Amino acid sequence: MTKTNDPLDELPDDVAAAAFRRLVRHLRQRHDAQNIELMGLAGFCRNCLADWIRDAGADYDKAGAREVIHGMPMAEWKEKYQTKATPEQLARMEESLKRNAPE
Repeated sequence: MTKTNDPLDELPDDVAAAAFRRLVRHLRQRHDAQNIELMGLAGFCRNCLADWIRDAGADYDKAGAREVIHGMPMAEWKEKYQTKATPEQLARMEESLKRNAPE
């Protein structure tokens, strides 16, 4: 079996970090992009990004990591920006999450 390199792994860490920060700042500006919609379309959301930084070794608890990603405490973000999920959005999210399972 031949091992193939993923070009993503070849990115310098500073470049990858800058791209990640740009993504997070973009999402901080696009409150209209609801987490439920992100989950339904892409299988991840802001809360996933918070989990991923913890998985990568960030020394935050869950609430602290979410505050880093949201730019404010999660409760404040939800109060200001989160809308009620529709049954259709929830169904899309469930279908999308099935696609996240490793093959």
